[in-house]
Amino acid sequence: MAKTALITGASSGLGAEFARQLAASGADVVLVARDRAALDEVAREVRDRYGVGAEVLPADLTSEVGRDAVAARLIDPDRPVGILVNNAGFGLDLDFASNDIVDEERHLDLHVRATMRLSHAALGAMTARGSGRIINVASVAAFLPRGTYGAVKAWIVSFSRWANAAYAPVTVTAVCPGFTHTHFHERLGLPPGQEGVPGWMWLSADDVVREGLRDAARGKAVSIPSLRYKVLVAATRLVPAALAARPARTGR
Repeated sequence: MAKTALITGASSGLGAEFARQLAASGADVVLVARDRAALDEVAREVRDRYGVGAEVLPADLTSEVGRDAVAARLIDPDRPVGILVNNAGFGLDLDFASNDIVDEERHLDLHVRATMRLSHAALGAMTARGSGRIINVASVAAFLPRGTYGAVKAWIVSFSRWANAAYAPVTVTAVCPGFTHTHFHERLGLPPGQEGVPGWMWLSADDVVREGLRDAARGKAVSIPSLRYKVLVAATRLVPAALAARPARTGR
């Protein structure tokens, strides 16, 4: 496998943590997000700490131009990418009917269209080489009735399960964390401690990434970091949909 990893949404949160842990394993990284200054900061950190190459690729993945630019990097035969992490994403209020439809369309473009476009580019190059790994960051929301966020994450899980079986030896893994300490909820206007989520439900970004990378290395199609969320997801399959929807109303 080529020792270069391309990570989207790499300017903070899980994306930056994927960059750190992959760099710690010796991989060069290609960092993708909209904010060049934030990307430069992460790139500087991984270069200085781990001595790896760190390339910055600013792109808005809600736009066709941005998706095309990143896809072009993925298929560059002179600079092969062995690991793709589709991590970029954002959340919306659960009240779909009250949300701005333009925001909902951008949400769909980023989670589904960008994941599909970049996976298509990566799979073409990886299958030709006979190796590669794709990690798609989904969520336990994929297994719960949880607005359009749960719907787009369910698409990612379904796609990853199928692609993991269809394109072996290339592996495709959907990593499905629960509530994780990043800036994700703050961007929804929820200061730390005001999400309405019990403390025991929160995970750390480094644990989520470590377990996700381990499961991807083992070729798993779906990774659910932490025992507590494995139990929660299993329980949702055994209870009526109306009951399963109740915990999905917690937080945003």
